[in-house]
Amino acid sequence: MTTPSYYSRTLEKVLKRSAAEFPAVVLTGPRQSGKTTLLRHLFGRTHTYVSVEPPDVRAAAMADPRGFLDLYQPPVILDEIQHAPELLPYIKEWIDEHRTKAGQFLLTGSQNLLLLNRVTETLAGRVAMLRLLPMSRHEANQNPAAKLPWESSSPQAKETATHSAQLWQSFLRGGYPELVAHPRRDAYLWHNSYVQTYLERDIRTLRQVGDLSAFQSFLRMAASRSGQLFNMTGAARDLGVAVNTVKAWVSVLEATFQVVVLRPYHANVGKRLVKTPKLYLTDTGTLCHLAGLKDPAHAVDGPLGGVIFETAVLSEIMRTLTHRGTVPEVYFWRTASGSEVDFIVAVDGQLIPIEVKSTATPRPAMTNGIRAFQDDLGRKSGAGYVLHLGQVRLPLAPGVTALPFCNL
Repeated sequence: MTTPSYYSRTLEKVLKRSAAEFPAVVLTGPRQSGKTTLLRHLFGRTHTYVSVEPPDVRAAAMADPRGFLDLYQPPVILDEIQHAPELLPYIKEWIDEHRTKAGQFLLTGSQNLLLLNRVTETLAGRVAMLRLLPMSRHEANQNPAAKLPWESSSPQAKETATHSAQLWQSFLRGGYPELVAHPRRDAYLWHNSYVQTYLERDIRTLRQVGDLSAFQSFLRMAASRSGQLFNMTGAARDLGVAVNTVKAWVSVLEATFQVVVLRPYHANVGKRLVKTPKLYLTDTGTLCHLAGLKDPAHAVDGPLGGVIFETAVLSEIMRTLTHRGTVPEVYFWRTASGSEVDFIVAVDGQLIPIEVKSTATPRPAMTNGIRAFQDDLGRKSGAGYVLHLGQVRLPLAPGVTALPFCNL
C-alpha cells in the first residue's frame, strides 16, 4: 500500500475557522507533532513562512521587532515563537492597528508553559489557542472525522481487524507523524534522537537541569510508573533529589507535552477517594523507548504490557478531543476501599467510565468498578465501556459494553 504524502488532521477545520475569525492563532504541541507541516499545508500559498528558531533570525527579531515585522509582512507563519517572545507586544500593536484583518499571524510553539503565559498576557482577546498532539489512530488510518463510541447512538462500522503483532508494533512506534509516514524508519533510533534533542533544547531552555543524568533517570522512572499513582515524595526519595526538584521536572514534562497528569475525579458521594494523581507518558513510542522495549513480543508479555495499552487508550481519547479544538476533561476514579475506574471522560454533562483490560476475552467481572461508579454517581454517569484487545463487541452488564480497541 502506498504511503500518503500528507495525512489529514482532525484539527484542520478548527484551524481554518479560527484563522477566519481571529487576528492571530497560536498552535502549540510537542516537537515533531506536525505543527509546521499542517500550517504550511493549509496556508503555505497565502502566508510567508519564517522560523525564529535559528540564532540569526532570533537575534534580528529581538534587536529590531518592528523592523522584523516590516520585513516579514503579515499574513505570516512564525514558527517556534517561544524563541522570540519579544515580538508579541509588537504583534499586538500591529493587530490593534488592523483589527479588521483575520488570520494575519499564525504562531507555533513547543513550550506551552512559557508561551501560554506570554500570549495570554499580551494577546488576550486577539488570539485563538489550539494544540496539536501526535497523530491519533484515526488520523493515521486517514479517517480524521471518526467519532468516539459514546458520541453515536448506533455502532460505527468496524475497522479492519489489526493483527496483534501489528497493533503492538504500532504501540512501539507511537504516533509522531515522521514514524507514521515512514514505516521503515528505525523507531528506536528516531526516539533516541528525539529524547536527546528534547533534553538539550527544551529542558535547558525551560529550566536549568543541574544533573542531567538524574533527570534522565527521572524520565525512565516516569516511563516505568506510567499509569500508576505518582507520589512525588517517594519519587524524590528514590532518585535522591528534593521534592521540589521532582515537582519542577513534572511541570517541565507537562509544559513540553511529554506527560499527562491525570487527576482523580471527586464528587460528593460520601466516600474517601484517593487524591494522588496519575502520571502518563503522552506517546506509547516514547514510553516503550524509555523502558528499553524494542520488540512487540517483549512489550505485550512484559510487566508494562497493561500500562502500554492503557496509555494507548488515553492517548487516543486525548488526541481525538484535543484535535477538535476542545480541552479534554479526563480523570480517573478510585476509592479508599479499592473500587476504581481507569478513565472518566466528561462529555456534555455526563461522565463516561472506561476500564482498560489487556485481554482479548472480556468478562462480566471486569465491569465491577464501572458499576460501582455508576451506582455512586447515578444520573451523572453515562454508559460504560470495557476496552480490550479482542474483536468482540457485546454487552457485559446493564449499561456496560465490551469494546474492541479498534472501535475506539
